[in-house]
Amino acid sequence: MRTDVIIIGAGASGLMCAIEAGKRGRSVLVLEHSGVLASKIRVSGGGRCNFTNRSVGRENYISRNPHFVTSALSRFTPFDFISMLESHGIRYHERDAGQLFCEENSSQIIEMLMTECDRWAVRIEFNCKISAITNSDGSNAGGFRIQTDQDVFDSESLVIATGGLSYPNLGASNFGYSVAKQFGLKVTKLYPALTPLRFSPEDASLYGGLAGISIYSTVSCGGTKFQGNLLFTHNGISGPAILQISSYWDREGSLTIDLLPDLDISTVFSEKRHSKTLLSTILDHHLPKRFVKLWCELNGVPRPINQYPQSELDSIARGLHEWHLRPDGTEGFNKAEVTLGGVDTNELSSRTMESRKVPGLYFLGEVIDVTGHLGGYNLHWAWASGYAAGQFV
Repeated sequence: MRTDVIIIGAGASGLMCAIEAGKRGRSVLVLEHSGVLASKIRVSGGGRCNFTNRSVGRENYISRNPHFVTSALSRFTPFDFISMLESHGIRYHERDAGQLFCEENSSQIIEMLMTECDRWAVRIEFNCKISAITNSDGSNAGGFRIQTDQDVFDSESLVIATGGLSYPNLGASNFGYSVAKQFGLKVTKLYPALTPLRFSPEDASLYGGLAGISIYSTVSCGGTKFQGNLLFTHNGISGPAILQISSYWDREGSLTIDLLPDLDISTVFSEKRHSKTLLSTILDHHLPKRFVKLWCELNGVPRPINQYPQSELDSIARGLHEWHLRPDGTEGFNKAEVTLGGVDTNELSSRTMESRKVPGLYFLGEVIDVTGHLGGYNLHWAWASGYAAGQFV
């Protein structure tokens, strides 16, 4: 069977590309290895799908080439996707920091994409296992042959939209990276990103009892910082601030955590300096009691604040505003929301997502070395990169 465009992967970027190519009158076939459509969209945002953010710019993305995203983002904005939703009557709402979610559930997005695919005669083959990909003429001159357990498919353009290594329980694999390497494209080192961090065994024994406690904090590493909730787990830390910083943590250094970012605790100590109130009681007004109890146990038996020398109060204040914690590792791809790294952006056109080496070969979304921050940015990159390629495939 021959078609103009074959897209491998029926996720956000692949389906957006398929729709745009279909609008141009191209015959499009999407091959999906699983039996379900857009599994990551389905679980996004706790089932409500954080489909984009009101404010999207290159500063919201990590890549070895920070300018790579600029072209695609400028041509498909959050308002373009919002217009698409509104044309399908899908209601949405905004949460903190411009995050946009479906009013009902993520299946609305999937149904919208399916409707658009049907409208533009996009064909989707499910449970399609690929055994080989070759150039039709045996060279890199263009044209591709895809051998599967269902049929042999030929196409002029081939789009790889298979995602990264995150969510292996949803079928994630290294397929896209393998295809890139097969055709001579470089792939940068891959890491789990937007993932919880693990304590060292020593810290786990100290802080494991705090599981379930959440503290609004500022977490910084290597000059980058994020503010948000920090959540203690049984063996580490999670929460939005930790997920964000995990993309920047170098796997060796320490994090610096300000447990009271909106308060100068030294000023509170000064105001209470001559009081007989226990230090722990003062801290209980600003931090969870279970945390305060452990903090005081680790930093000396709590006494009335008027019994502390000023130097010790200064040290305690610094410790609360500059808690240095060295994680032992991440929770890995099993709990990562995205993959850091991917197909080297120097190998691709930022305008079309096409390989510079192999005409007609395109890469989209998470498989590229572009990683968004938490808050709808990764799905928006999927839409934007899929839209960009869809104008050219």
